[in-house]
Amino acid sequence: MNSFLSTEQMASLVEAIQTAEDHSTGEIRVHIDSNTEEENAEVAFEVFRRLCMEKTAERNAVLFHINFEQRYLTIIGDEGIHKKVHQQFWDKMHDDITTGFSKGLIFEPLQKAILDTGIELKKYFPVKGENNNELSDEISFS
Repeated sequence: MNSFLSTEQMASLVEAIQTAEDHSTGEIRVHIDSNTEEENAEVAFEVFRRLCMEKTAERNAVLFHINFEQRYLTIIGDEGIHKKVHQQFWDKMHDDITTGFSKGLIFEPLQKAILDTGIELKKYFPVKGENNNELSDEISFS
């Protein structure tokens, strides 16, 4: 499956996703890609669509698409959240995660990015009434 994160770390990332989505209508997914050898960004957008992430009610889904073998990270924020936080938010987050990766830290920067994304989602997309989980919180793989 993947040799970069332990089973416990993957479970902790799912917990971080659940925490980050609490009190927000936003959705966060992590996808670990072990197959793509080039065009990682294009593949990330295909995964975003395949996971139906553009179909959330408020267009506020965020995908962390990671290819450890290729050392490639793509973060996609759908149009609803992107309009609120703008590109510099994603650029800084991308830099923080990849800096961690370059130091051999995989789990910690990802967990922090998920929780930081949750803070922004809560700020701009607070729950009003029932909070339906529109997308799975599980990590997906290809």
